[in-house]
Amino acid sequence: MRISLSVVRPFDPWGNPLCTCPFKYGLNPYTGCGHGCLYCYITSYIPDAFNPRPKEDLLDKVRRDLEKIPKGAVVSLSNSSDPYTPPEARLGLTRRVLQMLLERGYKVLIVTKSPLVLRDLDIFQRHRGRVAVQITITTLREELASVLEPGAPRPAGRLDAVRRLSEAGVPVAVRLDPLIPLLNDDVDNIEEVVSKAAEAGAKHLVASTYKAKRDNFARLAKAFPDKALTWRRMYFQEGQYFHGQWYAPREYRRRILALVAEYARRHGLQFNICREEFADLNTPGAHCDGSHLLS
Repeated sequence: MRISLSVVRPFDPWGNPLCTCPFKYGLNPYTGCGHGCLYCYITSYIPDAFNPRPKEDLLDKVRRDLEKIPKGAVVSLSNSSDPYTPPEARLGLTRRVLQMLLERGYKVLIVTKSPLVLRDLDIFQRHRGRVAVQITITTLREELASVLEPGAPRPAGRLDAVRRLSEAGVPVAVRLDPLIPLLNDDVDNIEEVVSKAAEAGAKHLVASTYKAKRDNFARLAKAFPDKALTWRRMYFQEGQYFHGQWYAPREYRRRILALVAEYARRHGLQFNICREEFADLNTPGAHCDGSHLLS
C-alpha cells in the first residue's frame, strides 16, 4: 500500500539509474533557494526558484508525515533548496524541523552552502551519531565564487564551518560539485579545495561534473561569454543527453573525476562520485550522500 505523504517524501532523483544512494527520505523546509547559483538545476522545475519561501503549514505537515515513517529512517535536508537559505536566519524553520526529527529518533543528513549551520551545533551535539553534514565548496577563489554563486556565503566561511563542525565531533563531507569546464576543473583549484577540506577535518569528499540544462546553461554563458562556445561544443555536440540533462563527454568526465579521486586519497579522504558512471572511483562502503557517516 502506498503511503500518502505531503512534505517528507522518499528520495528519488527522477529515477536516475546513476543515483546509488541508499534509500532515504527528503525534506525541503523551503520552496526555492536564495543562493542564486548560476549552475542550479531547480529553476527548471520550481517557479520563481531564487525566491525562497517557507512551505505552507510546514511543521504540522512534518508531524503528520512522521507518524507514517518508521523510526530510525534517514531524512535528508535538503535536495532542492538549501535548508539554510537566507530566510532561515530569521524564521528558524530548519532548526525546528531538526529538533522534531531527532527527538523522534530519525537520522538526518544536511546539505548546505551556509555557515548558518553552526547555529544548530547544540542540537547536533545532543544527538551525536545521528547527524552528518555536507558542505558544498566549488572553489575557494572568492572572485569566481562571487560570480558563480552570487547569493551564497563566501567559500572561506564554508571552510570555517567544516572546521568548527569537525572540531565539535560532527562528521562532515565536502562536495566539490559541480566541476565546470574552464572554471573550477583545473588542477590548482581541485588540489586547493581537497587539501583545505582535509586540513579542516572533513572525512569525505564528493565530486560531480556540471550537467547542463537550457536555463542554467544560459546563465553561465551570459556570465562567462568567452567560454560559451567551448561549452556548447562539449555539451550539445560532443556530450550526451541523459535523464533530462546534457553530460560532458565521457572521456573528459572520467579524467577529471579520477584526478579528484586521486587527490582525495592523497589527503586521506573517502571519495564518491555523484550521478556519474565511474563507480570504480568510489571508496568501498562510502556513499555520495554521506549516510555512511551516521552511526
